[in-house]
Amino acid sequence: MIHHLKGKLVEKTPTYVVIECGGVGYFVNISLHTFSKISDSESINLFTHLQIKEDAHTLFGFAERSEREIFRLLLSVSGIGSSIARTMLSSMNPTQIRDAIANGDVTSIQSIKGIGAKTAQRVILDLKDKILKVYDIGEVSAPTNNTNKEEALSALEVLGFARRPAEKVVDKVLGQDPSLSVENIIKLALKNL
Repeated sequence: MIHHLKGKLVEKTPTYVVIECGGVGYFVNISLHTFSKISDSESINLFTHLQIKEDAHTLFGFAERSEREIFRLLLSVSGIGSSIARTMLSSMNPTQIRDAIANGDVTSIQSIKGIGAKTAQRVILDLKDKILKVYDIGEVSAPTNNTNKEEALSALEVLGFARRPAEKVVDKVLGQDPSLSVENIIKLALKNL
């Protein structure tokens, strides 16, 4: 297993870099998050993950150790391959993915291209406990918001509003003040529906 590469940056694109180490050029696939972290300096250091298949050995590079850990966790989920995991890390930064999983935020994960509702739910189901354990995240603050959001959405549905438009408005309301009570979420959402 190749743990990391430290060498000369030969080529840099949003999807890959070429690093020369000891006279050998390594083609390393990267996410947009890693691309944004890499400076144009000559020296580079990336943490790597080597994926070995029958027909290919593919090297993935990460600017931060935490991004590589999230990538590996995502690969452990059935239905998530390296290209989808890399797309997820290009769409959201590792902290956002970690928090979305810890909070059970299906909507955020589903908003990533190539991720459907079932896959998003599977990611959360498979990884939530691991994320909470590995990153020592308390579950206290997360479910309160999620529960308030779900209760507000249920109430709006009972009042006859379609779920999708109501969810967009509730997300907007919670974006302005995440600490709102269920009643206040419903009141503000009704003004915008």
